[in-house]
Amino acid sequence: MKVGFIGLGQMGMGMAANLLQAGHDLTVYNRTREKSAAIVAQGAREGTTIAEACRGDAVFTMLPDDNAVESVVFGAGGIIENLAAGAIHISSSTVSVALAERLSEAHTTAGQHFVAAPVFGRPDVAASGNLFVVAAGAPAATQTAAPLFEAIGQKTFVISETPKTANLVKLSGNFLLGCVIESLGEAIALVGKGGVDPQQYLDILTSTLFGAPVYKIYGTLIADGNFAPAGFAAQLGHKDIRLVLAAAEDLRVPLPIASLLHDRFLTLFAHGGDRLDWSAIGALAAKDAGATTP
Repeated sequence: MKVGFIGLGQMGMGMAANLLQAGHDLTVYNRTREKSAAIVAQGAREGTTIAEACRGDAVFTMLPDDNAVESVVFGAGGIIENLAAGAIHISSSTVSVALAERLSEAHTTAGQHFVAAPVFGRPDVAASGNLFVVAAGAPAATQTAAPLFEAIGQKTFVISETPKTANLVKLSGNFLLGCVIESLGEAIALVGKGGVDPQQYLDILTSTLFGAPVYKIYGTLIADGNFAPAGFAAQLGHKDIRLVLAAAEDLRVPLPIASLLHDRFLTLFAHGGDRLDWSAIGALAAKDAGATTP
């Protein structure tokens, strides 16, 4: 397929590279053009404008937040103006449910298709093509996009014909990851102050009760105190918690733990942790306990 890709950050670069390796005709656009050099060297075309990335069958956006997506889609020279009728905008960004609904309506009005397809996985998973894709949109559009999802991920979950539901699932998943990080941090702080080696404790947890990769990945980061460079920045984690709280308020669903996570991020930022990995909130419990951290 002829595909455009907008947003070559840590996640986007790996996704775009896998689309290229799968044989798709790829045009990339990034606001900071220097980031395009590596993938252009692999055979992608470099678009100098958003319009140049919108001349194919589909265009991906993988951008950090609502504001960035709104600018690229609705701004002058953006996707709405330039994507052909019948072509697909695939949004893999983690954005608000409200924005996903607005995007769906705008693309329908323009005669275009919109598929929300956020992904689960950190940058190393994106680079290896093993993301999990959560997709929602019109059946014809999700079917057309299926080969693209196969290129970037190990499994695709098509959950609905309504795009915003995919974003709700993504936000709920990130909320649960935040819960794991906070609870791991508290548990490690408890046993660590009691004289138990954090690494041995983590081995016990992941070998018995909690064998899921998330416990190993984030538990190791917390036990090692290894929060830089950020695989997923704390500011983005905070943004996702704010978005899940907004969705919960709209649906009138109390999420008291999400409110706690929101405050944990504010505490991290108050201590200068803006540029750390979001798993750094897991180190706050040890600091609160007056314990020595790695």
